[in-house]
Amino acid sequence: MEALLCKKIGDPTLPLSSSEDSALTLSTSHPIPQLGSPTSVRVRVKATSLNFANYLQILGKYQEKPPLPFIPGSDYSGVVESVGPHVSKLKVGDSVCSFAALGSFAEYIVADESELYQVPEGCDLVATGALPVAYGTSHVALVHRAQLSSGQVLLVLGAAGGVGVSAVQIGKVCGAVVIAVARGAQKAEFLKSLGVDHVVDLSKEGLTQSVRGFLKLRKLRGIDVLYDPVGGKLTKESMKLLNWGAQILIIGFASGEFPVIAANIALVKNWTVHGLYWGSYKIHRPTVLEDSLNELFSWLKRGLIDVKISHIYSLSEANLAFSALQDRKVIGKVMIVFDDRKGTRSKL
Repeated sequence: MEALLCKKIGDPTLPLSSSEDSALTLSTSHPIPQLGSPTSVRVRVKATSLNFANYLQILGKYQEKPPLPFIPGSDYSGVVESVGPHVSKLKVGDSVCSFAALGSFAEYIVADESELYQVPEGCDLVATGALPVAYGTSHVALVHRAQLSSGQVLLVLGAAGGVGVSAVQIGKVCGAVVIAVARGAQKAEFLKSLGVDHVVDLSKEGLTQSVRGFLKLRKLRGIDVLYDPVGGKLTKESMKLLNWGAQILIIGFASGEFPVIAANIALVKNWTVHGLYWGSYKIHRPTVLEDSLNELFSWLKRGLIDVKISHIYSLSEANLAFSALQDRKVIGKVMIVFDDRKGTRSKL
């Protein structure tokens, strides 16, 4: 089968196997994974999404460091190709999606039946390949942890990225007043099209002044929930805007800088700081993930959320996909799609 192998830690944006510096190699004859248990299911992958965690993992900067070589990848969608003798809920030909610690950047992947989610009829199979990690992260953060409610003010940093777009959409479903922060006119216009209440374009204006102006205009006191996948200076600046009793959701550090949240200020202002490592829920609270994804499927089917795909690539173009992610060219999600002969293209 075709599979993308990470044989050394390095830059995933370099051309595949073109030099000794290349971290990634495209194998066209990798062994097809076999069913490992009576409840195993082999899925022919249709689509798999790129997440910032995949990028960091290949660079060797992610918290989980698998032994080399490994096949990267996390969330995916596809069609059931083979089932074990004790599989009872799925059959060959069913459309499914799931997420894995590794392995989705390949034509086939094997998972236990309990880890797979049947894609509801009417939902796009490619789009659902981006649902579990990005939308799952935002749903668990906003709905399960912060319990975001109607009328609360939500500030989303990095709002045009994969998790950012999902947070904006979920915030609107919850009835929150959504303030979206991004950089550049194209991203700002895109966010306006999602119905956000206020957009801060950092290429033209400062965060604090823009948000305070909007809050004053709407007669709002401050930010109730901060959704932060960025870190760094933006986090520090956002602290000035938070209400008493605000909740801070630490999602990631796309800026490369880890912010410091002063414990004395958190105490005085009664802030709650949530660390959100979504993948660990699979080990510690799997039912939370199951309930979360089931609600997301319901919202997707009803048209309450819409997975925004920015670019589609083939597996042989994986380095270009990572380049788009690195260069902040992405609005929404980047996908690798199999059996797609049209080549790289923008979806927006």
